[in-house]
Amino acid sequence: MGGSDLGQAVTSIAVIDDHPAIVAGIKAWCGAAEPPITVLATGAGLAAAWTPPGTQADVVIMDLMLDQAVPVLSDLRRLVDSGRQVIVYSMRSDDRTVLTCLEIGAHTYLTKAEGDRHLVAAIRAAAQNRPYTPPKLAGAIGTDTSAGRPRLTPREQNALLLWFRCESKEMVASKMGVSTNTVNTYLDRVRVKYAKAGRHAATKAALLARAIQDGLIGLDEL
Repeated sequence: MGGSDLGQAVTSIAVIDDHPAIVAGIKAWCGAAEPPITVLATGAGLAAAWTPPGTQADVVIMDLMLDQAVPVLSDLRRLVDSGRQVIVYSMRSDDRTVLTCLEIGAHTYLTKAEGDRHLVAAIRAAAQNRPYTPPKLAGAIGTDTSAGRPRLTPREQNALLLWFRCESKEMVASKMGVSTNTVNTYLDRVRVKYAKAGRHAATKAALLARAIQDGLIGLDEL
């Protein structure tokens, strides 16, 4: 997905929001970014992400309400289940909604009060499948009291931390001096342990949230 300009990858997005001023603001921020971020499609509903050119966007920026009385969590789940990288960008700031979106598989969650710096950084991170934790998300994770912390071995914990820091599992394998298959085994074991504790973490973002919640990894370590 995306294109290239003089050999440099160009990040592209689809913006799903029913407030024209918000869409205009995101377009301006992305155009001013260095390098610029291409806005491929915009729309007041999810159709813009499911039809060309929105289908080619690296990242989907999605409001939660979309002129609805309740958050459109089912639409978020459909996008995530189809393999899309989704950033939730919403006026809602309650911890329950934030953590629910992360558990569904959103790459990250930003409130509309967090501004251009965090949104642009989050888009870059999502396009490269790197975790990004803006202030509101960090606060929600830090106050979560979910029970069921699994016990990880030192090698599992090390693999987890390196995976959050590195761009690929191959890089993790190189740093650990093991094969990529072994890294996958460590990460699969971590996911199984969380699943057995009733705290599923199917995505990298969700797994990062779990690790921070449980004190396995600190934000200053990323």
